Amino acid sequence: MENEKNNQSIVNAAMVASGFLAYYVSSTLFETFAGMFGAVARWHAVEIYKHGIPVGFGLLIFLLMFLSKNVHVFLDEAIVEVRKVVWPSRKDTVAMTIVCCVMVVVAGIGFGLFDLLASQLVKMFVN
Repeated sequence: MENEKNNQSIVNAAMVASGFLAYYVSSTLFETFAGMFGAVARWHAVEIYKHGIPVGFGLLIFLLMFLSKNVHVFLDEAIVEVRKVVWPSRKDTVAMTIVCCVMVVVAGIGFGLFDLLASQLVKMFVN
């Protein structure tokens, strides 16, 4: 019972975050399109449209998600699956990060040497 209540609060927080994300994206797109198209710029100049359209879109996305049973089921199942994940320890994470950084450096040196040899080979053929 406690776990279901906790899952529901996470689901609700995810839906609210999705609404804010939809607001931000639509606001950014509206501002971008206002710079590109004159008709959109005229709408963007009116405060009620400038703020109302993104807020309305964010609320619409939130309501569509909140009222959809499929979204609730999907998010609840996703939370249950994430709880099953066995996360690596700090020691393992640090070790894997060091290995990754070393491999990037080794690959960079290898590609640099290949580029140097290839450029010298091209210079030889050109001259």
